Amino acid sequence: MLTFRRSLIAAVCLIAFVLLLRTTHSTVAIDREPGVPAQQPPGGQQQDTGLPQQQQQQQQQQLLSSAPPASASLRDRLRYQFPYRLEAPFPAYIWQTWKYAPSSVWFQERLRPREASWSQMNPEFVHEVVGDDTQGHLIRYLYAAVPEVYEAFEAMPLPVLKADFFRYLILLARGGIYSDIDTTALKPATVWLPAELDQSTVGFVVGIEADPDRPDWHDWYSRRIQFCQWTIQSKPGHPILRDLVAAITEDALRMKKKGILYTGKMDKTVMEFTGPAAWTDAIFRYFNNEEYFYVEPGSTRNITYEDFTYQQDHRKVGDVIVLPITSFSPGVHQMGAGDLNDPMAFVRHDFDGSWKTDPSL
Repeated sequence: MLTFRRSLIAAVCLIAFVLLLRTTHSTVAIDREPGVPAQQPPGGQQQDTGLPQQQQQQQQQQLLSSAPPASASLRDRLRYQFPYRLEAPFPAYIWQTWKYAPSSVWFQERLRPREASWSQMNPEFVHEVVGDDTQGHLIRYLYAAVPEVYEAFEAMPLPVLKADFFRYLILLARGGIYSDIDTTALKPATVWLPAELDQSTVGFVVGIEADPDRPDWHDWYSRRIQFCQWTIQSKPGHPILRDLVAAITEDALRMKKKGILYTGKMDKTVMEFTGPAAWTDAIFRYFNNEEYFYVEPGSTRNITYEDFTYQQDHRKVGDVIVLPITSFSPGVHQMGAGDLNDPMAFVRHDFDGSWKTDPSL
């Protein structure tokens, strides 16, 4: 009897020791209604509790039990891996991509002044230009716990698809600013938002790309209001990015399974698969998602393109700041965009359209 009791105690101690050694996230993925002041989430864990060891062990076990099983949906696993913290500051990262890193002799000289503008305007930020040969390794590392995301990224048949997907992936995992290599920073990112705005209530900044108020708008753009994807700012884990990453991954793997994830065979265009159409739809899905916004019972609309047409200043919708077309498209001389010297002009886009050089597009 004594031997059995000793064995039982030893087994319990061993299990407890293994649980304590296992590493996991220090926070639980909790989404709140956008714009609501931060509250201590139920079952959450503070950064420095100062609690007795026994209570800390109990909290650690709660965190372990909160991890979703392998059978959980992709969105739930992404939510856990990349928790969204509205009250946290925007990370001081600037991400860009190009075929070659700036250190390469193949990095085009015409791009150097544009690339340098981001560091000059934001000297306190970490600025990274990620080359094509590095992107896959970085995504594989960041998304090791959700391997289907890397599988989808690697299966993309066109560089433009990977470039689109990468910006969403890096912002979901690390946050900060993404901007295309053919953009020039006109003002520091620290002045993009009004000084009086409480940034603990903002988790996402997006600009309007197009507001074509004309009968033939669909001949020129994919959506009546189209949001800009060449410059984006986000805190890690934002639900817009989580939803879009999951949607693109699911579409990619679906087409891969059908044997049509090839140039000229896909059942979605670049615009609808990873581009501005998919991007704009994801933002509107968020604005109309009852999990995050109040939607009038029985109503079929909450936020539509009509809420953003002719916009001239910042617009806060929940935890999202929508900037007018002038902010990321100054000097285009159409759709109400202001000039480069406009107070709301933050980023110039030169519309090089290098993605159009991809074959079969």
